[in-house]
Amino acid sequence: MKILITGGAGFIASHIADAYIEAGHEVSIIDDLSTGKKTNINPKARFFEGNIAEKSFVEQVLASQEFDIVNHHAAQIDVRKSVTDPAGDAIINIVGSLNLFEAARKASVKHIIFASTGGAIYGEQDYFPADEEHPTRPESPYGTSKRAVELYLGFYKAVYGLNHTIVRYSNVYGPRQDPHGEAGVVAIFCNALIDGRQVYIYGDGTQTRDYVYVGDLVRAHLAIINHLDTSTTYNIATGIETDVSTLYGVLSNILTNGNTVPQAPQYAEARLGEQQRSVCDASKAKKELGWEPKTSLEIGLRQTAEYFQKLSS
Repeated sequence: MKILITGGAGFIASHIADAYIEAGHEVSIIDDLSTGKKTNINPKARFFEGNIAEKSFVEQVLASQEFDIVNHHAAQIDVRKSVTDPAGDAIINIVGSLNLFEAARKASVKHIIFASTGGAIYGEQDYFPADEEHPTRPESPYGTSKRAVELYLGFYKAVYGLNHTIVRYSNVYGPRQDPHGEAGVVAIFCNALIDGRQVYIYGDGTQTRDYVYVGDLVRAHLAIINHLDTSTTYNIATGIETDVSTLYGVLSNILTNGNTVPQAPQYAEARLGEQQRSVCDASKAKKELGWEPKTSLEIGLRQTAEYFQKLSS
């Protein structure tokens, strides 16, 4: 199939592009390289440099080939930045997405795969873990923009028959991760520990997240392209909560081999727009896609730490 990936130079989407190409698909990538890296782009992919907020650019790319699927990852991903600049967040995450969907339906694209968010959409949860039917109560502009795009996809399905798969991620981590956005804490901790810098934990350290390894997430995307005849939503998560202090402890042990005691983390005031607890239920993906996470947190963090150690050497 011909697949267009937006944000394909970024952490998550570049891994997906590699997997699609390895599976024999023809991949094109859109990225403005504002946060993505050109070195992440698979040399077998066709690359279009530009911003999805630029309507004419998006239209030209979609008209250039007969794409079967658009895998949409391009986004403003920093929760804290969305709080300080909600309009800027909306221009990229909402207007940019609408530019893409309009161009896609005009170009007769068959399916949209949209990278949404689990924790930021559900807000402070009523029950744990949250399944796809949990009420959506985003508490940040970032989460609100992701939910808005989900609703717009419902419109494009109802009016134009454009099918979609919404993929609600828990906190994804792994090689190539940049220390940006809420989920960037693994990269932030790795870089600080390797460099011997002070680590800061915002809040009291008891706030939890559901950490899913990027390699596991990629397998979900490979499964999804075999289920394109409907429109649905999946959580991609582990169903396991890990608090930030524990995460730091595991990483510090890995990166010091348990021998050298690093500086104790300093705790600072919690940041606006962040949740206390977040964990998602991915049993629907297991039932319908045959997907489930296989990488334990310990193994995933070791593989991620090794990546950052190689970068620093």
